[in-house]
Amino acid sequence: MSRHNTPQSSTDPASDPHADYDYRNDDTNRPEVVAALEPRIDGDVRFDTYTRELYATDASAYEQLPIGVVSPVSTADVATVVRYCADKEIPVLPRGGGTSLAGQAVNEAVVLDFKRHMDEFVSFDPDEETARAQPGITIARLNDRLSGHGLKFAPDPAWGDKSVLGGAIGNNTTGAHSLKYGKTDAYVEECEAVLADGTVTTFGWVDVADLHDRADRVAEMADPGLEDRVYAEVSRILREETDEIEARYPDLKRNVSGYNLDHLLENAREHDAVNLGRLLAGSEGTLAIVTEAEVSLEPIPDSKAVVLLTYDGVIPAMRDVAPILEHDPSAVEVMDDVMLDLARNTGEFADLVATLPEGTDSTLLVEFYADSMDEARRKIADLLADRLPGYEAAVEPSESHLETSADTHAIDALEAYDPDRQAKFWKMRKSGLPILLSRTGDDKHWPFVEDTAVPPEHLPEYVADLQDLFDSHDTFAAYYAHAGPGVLHIRPLLNLKAADGIETMEAISEAVTDRVIEYGGSVSGEHGDGRARTKYNRKLYGEDLWQTFRELKTAFDPDWLLNPGNVCGDHDPSQRLRYDAGYEFESDFDPVLNWDNDNGFQGMVELCHGCAGCTGHQDTTGGVMCPTYRAADEEITSTRGRANMLRQAMSGDLPADVFDEEFVSEVMDLCIGCKGCRNDCPSGVDMAKLKAEVGHEYHQREGLSLRDRLFANVETVLKLGSTFAPLSNWAMALPGSGWIAEKTVGIARDRTLPSFHRRTFRDRVDARDGPAVTEAAAERKALLLADPYTDYSHPDVGEAALDVLEAAGVHVQVSDDVTDSGRPAFSKSMLDHARETAEANVAALAPRVRDGWDVVAVEPSDAVMYQLDYLDLLSGTEVEAVAENVYGLCEYLDVHGLDDDIAFDAPPESIAYHGHCQQKATRKDHHAVGVLRRAGYEVDAIDSGCCGMAGSFGYEVEHRSMSAAIGSILFEQLDDSSATQPVAPGASCRSQLEDYEETQGEPPHPVEMLAAAL
Repeated sequence: MSRHNTPQSSTDPASDPHADYDYRNDDTNRPEVVAALEPRIDGDVRFDTYTRELYATDASAYEQLPIGVVSPVSTADVATVVRYCADKEIPVLPRGGGTSLAGQAVNEAVVLDFKRHMDEFVSFDPDEETARAQPGITIARLNDRLSGHGLKFAPDPAWGDKSVLGGAIGNNTTGAHSLKYGKTDAYVEECEAVLADGTVTTFGWVDVADLHDRADRVAEMADPGLEDRVYAEVSRILREETDEIEARYPDLKRNVSGYNLDHLLENAREHDAVNLGRLLAGSEGTLAIVTEAEVSLEPIPDSKAVVLLTYDGVIPAMRDVAPILEHDPSAVEVMDDVMLDLARNTGEFADLVATLPEGTDSTLLVEFYADSMDEARRKIADLLADRLPGYEAAVEPSESHLETSADTHAIDALEAYDPDRQAKFWKMRKSGLPILLSRTGDDKHWPFVEDTAVPPEHLPEYVADLQDLFDSHDTFAAYYAHAGPGVLHIRPLLNLKAADGIETMEAISEAVTDRVIEYGGSVSGEHGDGRARTKYNRKLYGEDLWQTFRELKTAFDPDWLLNPGNVCGDHDPSQRLRYDAGYEFESDFDPVLNWDNDNGFQGMVELCHGCAGCTGHQDTTGGVMCPTYRAADEEITSTRGRANMLRQAMSGDLPADVFDEEFVSEVMDLCIGCKGCRNDCPSGVDMAKLKAEVGHEYHQREGLSLRDRLFANVETVLKLGSTFAPLSNWAMALPGSGWIAEKTVGIARDRTLPSFHRRTFRDRVDARDGPAVTEAAAERKALLLADPYTDYSHPDVGEAALDVLEAAGVHVQVSDDVTDSGRPAFSKSMLDHARETAEANVAALAPRVRDGWDVVAVEPSDAVMYQLDYLDLLSGTEVEAVAENVYGLCEYLDVHGLDDDIAFDAPPESIAYHGHCQQKATRKDHHAVGVLRRAGYEVDAIDSGCCGMAGSFGYEVEHRSMSAAIGSILFEQLDDSSATQPVAPGASCRSQLEDYEETQGEPPHPVEMLAAAL
């Protein structure tokens, strides 16, 4: 497919999605700062209340309102902002994806948001195996640019598609494969950085002798510059603090607490040179601000193999870690019973967990890298011969393998050599966390001691101590993640809305720190110091090194304006919490939907923990969430942004009424109801449902617009259009008709409206001789729902559905009393209207379902409406029975194997299949792909999100540019496909695809392709 032409908006020729909303720039904080910065930089300057609230949280337990937010576009912008702020003594905080778990990405400061604009891949040197990039580029996109060369940036944080390079440096990031690759500091070759006074410099390698010479010259200067003072202080540390560094730094692969002085000393000894860029690794933006970095790369391994060792308890598993490390694995990851139970309760992993031997309480996932698969098999054989009693290898262990230890603990093992099976093992290891974080009650799993690190040989005693500690506080935690380097993710369950919950957090923090130090560990092995752990660096390193940290901080930042309070500052871990004893959630309305989670509506509002899962697909394809963020790259258009704003408004932090026009239009309006967050969000935040609830209450207070009423009653509109067709089609084509629609009801003038058919689908059914398959001869009988779009605008789709179902041997009747599903009203938050429709439809369908009828919907959004949204609108056994027996068309064929006996003879066409976002969000979209392939088509299943039409959304004039921007993402994916024929089941999707130049009109529904293959 060739390049597309992005559709243009009649009201916004640039088709700029940012034109769809405006921030509250009339409510400006520090107007003198805004007035000073806006004319001086090319980036965005936003100090309004809404933007500040959006950046008040990260993925931690903390919340701190910033002074303002600047999104720079260049190093010059950064230097200008820092120079101004230094002169005015205003703190500055560099921020990337906002995924920090210790609170280091929130502060009372001017936030520099690097992810917004400074996210470019700069250059690649294949000979040196290095790459240069700006700090806002995600790790995923960086590696995507390198993968074709067989290279990668080695540190692999779990949220690599959300985390950015600048954050990786600031936090000294690592990941599951730190046993092989270590931390980010090992890969930093050079950093362009802005110092605290606005000076732009480059930090890279310098010989120790030259460093000391420079320091000696600085000592003779009357007024040395800031950069000179930095070099002088680093020289002093190497000359005077070596013994203390050696004595106090833990001997660990994973330590990111404090400043990176041990790595500085290691480089000096190994290379007679130091790299001040590596000193910035782990500094959390407190020393300098990285604006570009050169990093070294590692080859992508040729082969990998995985084995899942099973144990009857987490302590036995911990005893096995140190012996396993002698086999040189690339990763060793643990899952305890809590995490396995969570995985067991997910549909995706229930079968895999069921294959674990009886009595399995914990597992260790062990991975090996190798030059060939034969070598990988040998490595696993060596391990199992050593650690699994009675193991008989299919491959003979090497002669050099370790002798089987008498102290063995594994009870069984599952091997994985196939990439898909390996991926499933890894995905299962990560599966429990989303469920762990999906609690909507007041008790939540908080990350304040999540990433402590101890030497692996001490893990058994350490875990036993923690279990006793948590028992003494009447709580518990799961133990999972990076057992190999001694870093366990541990999130105790606490209620921080209660004073005793905060006291318990403090007591646990103190006790865990003491245990960590006792075992020679670190208070942070992965996620940094931030607000949660800065305090404990003093205890970990002692008073002398604490003072050394402060002197180094002062050399870099004399006025302590760069992310103040972190690493060696004065943060109190019990202050500035997102929830505390004074937190109140005020709601003066009664939700009307069914909220069966803990704390109901409030629990869902408070569910987002800030991991930025909704922003993770900005640079990559795949997944549904969050289409408006992908198009606009604005925090307020993400699920995280909307959820935080809603919580802040309901708790009084945001001085706005949730139900006034401004909040609804600025925050909630651009949620397009795709439901992607319901599935893709790690916590399962259901923003579409929240929007429906808030919108309904808003309508109760403010009333409904004419356009909303028209779209909610679209069946009436379509019926009228059909009645007067073809006159109605001719009228819509008249010059000026679009202008009238836009000016009167707000329908974008350049949108092609649905055409009408005088002879409806029901008319065509009535003209038939009757069902082709009798009820007596059929194994299944189905009621086919003739939705308004199928009936009045797409009767050919309805006829194709009827043909295919009857070819499958199904006895089919077309519904007479069930037409509109209520989806149009629901999408406009008209919940009373939607409920009335749902009640009538359930009353009509429930007796048919009891009589053995299946219900089949042609339109995907209708199918999801019956299957899911009806359960939010209604309660009782009848609606549950209807929901269980409604299917999307291809879902029905696939689930019951009805297409197996159809004699398909597909024409030689290749299909680019774009699935409906709501079906993807409910994990029902794969059915169409399977059926189309079995029919004989070559199908490229596009891993696409929402098309951007979203029912009426794309017709509305104020949303036209956003709809086009979202659609252009889909068009680009179609451009990359080798398939020639786009196909989509949703009427809205097919309408959007009319603007794609290659479609030559509206593309077909998949059932039309199936009918063509009969």
